Amino acid sequence: MKMKKLVRRYCPYCKKHTEHKVTQSKKKNPGSLTYGSKYRARLRGKARGYGNLGRYSKPAITKWKMTGKKQTKKTDFRYECKECKKSHAQKKGFRAKRIEFT
Repeated sequence: MKMKKLVRRYCPYCKKHTEHKVTQSKKKNPGSLTYGSKYRARLRGKARGYGNLGRYSKPAITKWKMTGKKQTKKTDFRYECKECKKSHAQKKGFRAKRIEFT
């Protein structure tokens, strides 16, 4: 997919629409916790309450295992404001095999 190197977008820092330089960065997953940290969070009281916390609601893993992998990764664009030089990320990525900046 072709994209412009410069786009006019809303800058949350300047609070107005300005020119932004677009760069692509590697997708990171900040929301994934390890099992141990989930367990510690539960002990600290983050996940107390009712229910089985999503543990026993599915059949055994051999029955529902998904096969294959996705063809593409989601995009992760950073937009750097030309005026204040601060950068912010896009809200939602879309799937594309290859991104080409023009």
